[in-house]
Amino acid sequence: MSQAKFEKVTRSDSILYGFRKLLLCGFSVPQQSELIRLIQRAGVTDLPLVWVLSDQAGIRLADLLHEPDNSGLGEGSALPRAIIVSGTTESELHRLIDTYRQSGMEKALWAALTPTSETWSMEALLMELNAERESMTRRN
Repeated sequence: MSQAKFEKVTRSDSILYGFRKLLLCGFSVPQQSELIRLIQRAGVTDLPLVWVLSDQAGIRLADLLHEPDNSGLGEGSALPRAIIVSGTTESELHRLIDTYRQSGMEKALWAALTPTSETWSMEALLMELNAERESMTRRN
């Protein structure tokens, strides 16, 4: 899996890869409502949300992105907490991250969809993101 390479995202209006959607996992039902309010506070509107459930861990990201808006809403997820963005602008991504950090919510793994990662299962991506986080923590 590690063939993917980290690329820094700027604060431009360039649109990130994929069609406009967020894949969200690891949020309880009350936290889902909190995250929806947070997304609205960040000023990122008309962004469809897919709440990835624990039993969907083996599904490829490309297939999860075809789920309808708000699928999984109202059902908690025991997966690691993660937010995967697709098709937003780089500046929207930064606003989301900044607003999330300021909210005090539990840390989340973040990723932007890529042509490589869309072929991975959610489980594989979460493992890769967690390994990256551990590596960065050791370096710091």
